[in-house]
Order: sequence, then C-alpha cells, then structure tokens
Amino acid sequence: MKATCWYGKHDVRVERVPDPRLINEGDAIVRVTATAICGSDLHLYDGFVPAMMKGDILGHEFMGEVVEVGPAVRKLKVGDRVVVPFPIACGVCFFCEKQLYSLCENSNPNAWMAEKMWGHSPCGIYGYSHLLGGFAGGQAEYVRVPFADVGPLRIPENGLSDEQVLFLSDIFPTGYMAAEQCDIEPGDTVAVWGCGPVGQFAIASAFLLGAERVIAIDRFPERLRLAASHSGAETLNYEETEVYEALMALTGGLGPDRCIDAVGLEAHAHDGLHAYDRVKQAMMMMENDRPIVLREAIMACRKGGTVSVPGVYGGFVDKLPMGALVNKALTIKTGQTHVHRYMQPLLEHIRNGEIDPGFIVTHRMALDEAPEAYRLFRDKREECIKVVLRP
Repeated sequence: MKATCWYGKHDVRVERVPDPRLINEGDAIVRVTATAICGSDLHLYDGFVPAMMKGDILGHEFMGEVVEVGPAVRKLKVGDRVVVPFPIACGVCFFCEKQLYSLCENSNPNAWMAEKMWGHSPCGIYGYSHLLGGFAGGQAEYVRVPFADVGPLRIPENGLSDEQVLFLSDIFPTGYMAAEQCDIEPGDTVAVWGCGPVGQFAIASAFLLGAERVIAIDRFPERLRLAASHSGAETLNYEETEVYEALMALTGGLGPDRCIDAVGLEAHAHDGLHAYDRVKQAMMMMENDRPIVLREAIMACRKGGTVSVPGVYGGFVDKLPMGALVNKALTIKTGQTHVHRYMQPLLEHIRNGEIDPGFIVTHRMALDEAPEAYRLFRDKREECIKVVLRP
C-alpha cells in the first residue's frame, strides 16, 4: 500500500509499504477514505518530537471502511463506515472507565519511554512517535486499528460527507474539550490564541457552550477572517497590536474570563522572550517548547479565571509566570483530548445542522501529494488552513 512516511526534519515521502495485518483478536483493518494533516503533525515535521524513526507512517486524523475484523470484535463488521479517534484506548482500565481515554493505561507498549519524560504515560496515539507507541498512522491506504470495539465510531448512512465527520477523529473534539474545560458561564468573554483548525473549533464551541463574546488572536488574515465570518468572533492581529493592552481595552480592564491556548510549543511573537525561547531551543534543546502564548494567556486572564490548553507541549518551558498564576487564583486545565467521550454527542450537533465541520477545509489533495501538502500547510501558502488527503 501507499503511505506517508517520516524520514527526518522537513522530509516526508509517500512510499510503498507492507499492508497492515491483524495482530490481536480485537483489531480491525480500515481502508482509509479520507485523512488530514493536523497542526500537531507539523511538530513532527519540524523535528520537535523525540523518538521518531525513519519510515514511520504519519497521521492520526482518518476515517474509512472496515475491511477486516479480528475474531474478538463484536461491534464492527466488514463494510462499516467509521471515524477513528486519535487516542488508542482499551476501554477497561482505571482511566478509560472514568472516560479519560487519552490516559489509557494499556495502549502504549512503550510506556516506559513516556514515564521517563513525563512521570507517567498517556495512551498510544496513531502516527505520533515511538514515545506514544510507534503505531502506524492513517495517512495511508489502510490502517490497523487496535481495540476496535472501543474506538471507532460508526457513521450511519444518512448523507453526511466524509468532510462533515472526519474531524470527529481529533480537532472538533479537541476544540470542544478546550472550550468545555473553561466552564463557560453566560456573559463570559473567551480569548482564543491561534486560529488554526483547533482554534476555529474552540471558537465555535465556546459559542455553542454559551460564551457571549470570543476574541480570536492570530497573525494570518485568512484565519482571522474565517474566525469572524464563520463564528462571529472579534479578532486581533498580534503583529499589528499589543495583545495584552488590546484585551484589557476590550474587557474594561478585567481581562478575558476564559483563555484558550490553541497554539502550543511552536508559538511566535516579536518580543525579547520569543528570541530567548528560539535561542534556547536551538542550543541543544535547552528549552523544548516555546510557551509564548501560555505566558500571555496567564498574564491576560482575569483574576479567578480559567486557562485551557489544548495546544501540544512536549517537554520543558522557561519563564512561566507562576506568580501571576498563583496570585490571580487562576485554574489551568490541559490534556490530550478524550475523543471517545465527545464523538457521539458532536455527531448529533452535526446531524442537527448546528455545525458543519467541513467549513475548515481549504485544500483537498491526493495522498501522493502529501509532501507538497505538508510544505503548503507549514508555510501557510495559498491561505492554507486545513488539508484533506484522499488515498
């Protein structure tokens, strides 16, 4: 089969690789009909995630048709159309029983590696380094899906297109969970840093959950336009305005009630701390991540407010304003998304016409074009916000 394979920083290739096969009785094989490049994949592309190996198959946002099931699979059958969540979860461990699926105890065979870095291991994740299991990803023609009775969501044949449901695999639940973690109350103002795909869904979800105002922060005009035109957000371009001062002016000096960091470890800015972060990253990764947005969100959030962090962080950060965090009595909520918890409820929002996630797609390309699609997405050329690949 064909698959998108990682070979190093800024080096991905579409190659012929062996077809996946059933390994465990609870596995299924899915023929991929649509897959996408996630902003998190760019962290792999840019070389910021450890434990990648040459030839690893990328991709954790995918859907398709079940073509084979193991003898222990009871809930799926050949021919089912499914969306597969990016976290791999067993469904029976302590964390899965609490619906904390991204913390599954049994799905990462390389848990010892993650424990050395983070103290404990999260779940396994498709196509996201050997630190998180070394599972082959979904930017391919076929994928092996472990714990097939737990993860995949069957999509009824009711006329919904792939692009309407594909993002239930990751970015729609991720944006929704980011907003849900804010505990939004009527009248709240929510500030969202980053208007990429996750940020767009965080903005839309904040309104779904009752926010009165959402202020979207980015530097790319096309992403700010989409946040305004699709969701009705107010917008700030951080290259044209000082964000903290603008947020204070927009909120009468209080600051936003809730702040969402939908950027993560590769944030940009134009101040001295940005230069500090870039230098420390370059010097043998003395600092793994650039917490520019996280710092700004903590400083801007109103006293007693909440900072939600769906943006990916992988290692260590410097200059975190702990004094502001403590003295303003802020709550921080984070985490890889517990996608399984949200898929069915969000599917109902789609079926009811409350949101059409396909609004995020700007580019549709063939799987063979994946190397160019990565370059296009990373460099934000042609106003690229989201790429869907078709095998």
